[in-house]
Amino acid sequence: MDQTAFTIGFSIMAIASLAIYATGGKTFPSRHHTLMHASVPFIAATAYLAMALGFGNVLLDSGTPVYLARYADWSITTPILLAGLVMLAFHEQGKPGEMGGFLTAIIVLDVMMIVTGLISSLAEAPFAKWVWYLWSCAAFLGVVYLLWGPLRAIAAAKGSVMAACYNKNVALLTVVWFIYPVVFLVGPEGIKIITDATSVWAFLILDVIAKVFYAFYAAANLEKALRHSQRHSADRV
Repeated sequence: MDQTAFTIGFSIMAIASLAIYATGGKTFPSRHHTLMHASVPFIAATAYLAMALGFGNVLLDSGTPVYLARYADWSITTPILLAGLVMLAFHEQGKPGEMGGFLTAIIVLDVMMIVTGLISSLAEAPFAKWVWYLWSCAAFLGVVYLLWGPLRAIAAAKGSVMAACYNKNVALLTVVWFIYPVVFLVGPEGIKIITDATSVWAFLILDVIAKVFYAFYAAANLEKALRHSQRHSADRV
């Protein structure tokens, strides 16, 4: 267990949560995005604090450590990030129940991805481990399909400006999220190419990108798109 990495993770996430809220938009339609993105590192900070204090850290018979707080974090924060993308795709529009249907589908797939990933990490029999790992990857591909298929088409229907904002945000998050299962695969919970300490630092870097950098990046893209839309509306008056 790398105490230093967990302590640094807690510090970065706690400060980032305050910074994201302090610098984010406080008026409609960006306010709810600010609240959502500020909550993500706060939840992550809680998980890193738990891991630093040793709560939920399980050592398997094989000697492999499994950090339950990490999966609890992901099961809450990733649906929040996905909900932000779904709302961005619809941008306050859509038929009644349509956005709710997409939210339900993508969050169910996402949570199943995290839960089956946890089962894979806890499974010590190779066959069971890789069956659950592949099933987790299948759920992840379902999430990717919804993001890049129907939701991207819905965003495009809202105009080129909002579509460009959605595409930038979803591209960054997708690239980062594709690296998570790779780190799992080569880490101690997978084929053990890298050490536990290396995997902890790798996940910390990915978390900072996906939960902190992404929050500022997504907010900047949204504010740029909103300013462009406002100027376009003013020009038409």
